Amino acid sequence: MSDVYIYDALRTPRGRGKAGKGGLSNHHPQELLAQTLNTMAERKKLDKNLVEDMAIGCVTQVKEQGACIARNALIAADWPEDVTGVTVNRFCGSGLEAINTIAGKIGAGYIDAGIGGGVESMSRVPMGSDEAMIDGLNTKLRQRLFMVPQGISADLIATREGFTRADVDNFALASQQKAARAIEGKRFDRSMFAVKNDDGSVALARDEHPRADTTLESLGSLAAAFEKLGAMAMGPNGETVDQLALKRYPDTQKIAHVHTAGNSSGIVDGAAVVLLGSQAWGEKAGQKPRAKIRAIATAGAEPLIMLTAPAPASQKALAKAGMKANDIDLWEINEAFAVVPLQTARALGIDLDRVNVNGGAIALGHPLGATGAILLQTALDELERTNKATALITLCIGGGMGIATIIERV
Repeated sequence: MSDVYIYDALRTPRGRGKAGKGGLSNHHPQELLAQTLNTMAERKKLDKNLVEDMAIGCVTQVKEQGACIARNALIAADWPEDVTGVTVNRFCGSGLEAINTIAGKIGAGYIDAGIGGGVESMSRVPMGSDEAMIDGLNTKLRQRLFMVPQGISADLIATREGFTRADVDNFALASQQKAARAIEGKRFDRSMFAVKNDDGSVALARDEHPRADTTLESLGSLAAAFEKLGAMAMGPNGETVDQLALKRYPDTQKIAHVHTAGNSSGIVDGAAVVLLGSQAWGEKAGQKPRAKIRAIATAGAEPLIMLTAPAPASQKALAKAGMKANDIDLWEINEAFAVVPLQTARALGIDLDRVNVNGGAIALGHPLGATGAILLQTALDELERTNKATALITLCIGGGMGIATIIERV
């Protein structure tokens, strides 16, 4: 495998995922991605004909995000017809999976350059719009294993590993505080552009989800988000959701529901792209590399508890790179729920002061298909800002999977 380099990374701001209310909710997701592509091409003075393929992560691939949003966005952006596109779905890891897909093609020598990234308009195509849940409505599978909603899984992990409501609320507060500090210090500005309306006016220039005024008291006042869901009868034999989870883990007596809207990821809209290529391509295209991909990996875990695979995925990527966890300068562990980075950091033996140093999805939001690409951009910008060398990006994934990518600044 030859080295794969990152030449640029760009994203939209993250708009509130509320129909008609969020700053990006009036933008079709194809157009959102098209604007991101063209803005990157303009700022890099990129010859679009030198890009061969594009992979885009998108989780809810129906309605406006149906068909092949990657190809349709290229057409909407008026890119050369010869540039192809594919849409991938690895749930919350889709944006990073798309980057890894393109990196693999470049490393193997099948293409010289491509774009990986993601898009999700959660205001226009809400979660659940595909009506498939995680298991694809397979009743036969449900008789053997009922995969509970992710919020129940998060509460189950917290219960089994002893993370309390105070632990997850304190983590959420830190996420908000770090994001506020990053925004004040303009740390996101290099990889973020202002999305414009058709008339040229600015639709959204800043992330909309952060709440800099968050306090422990305000977090503590929020009701448990998944307690009522846990008490609902959804099993094939009338079991509640909590009972279904506990059947798999009979040594746990009761699930403590500690996650709330304040310590779980925010629902937002957004798009992101990352330009990748070989060294020879960069020289030909007149592009200067910013980082290279050191290793990529995925890992599976028990599908009901679902959210514990970032640690084994990270360990596999580290092994491929010949590294240990302490060799990594910065970690981006997606904050799908507060317990995920807490559990992952504990499993890997890493200090939280190296994790999500500019906040995460609790404060900034989680535009499902785009988040992996955004986290890579955030890590790369921070490596350059602090003159550090390596970062590992990892996300938990529905159905019990994890994904990880290690990058090294050049």
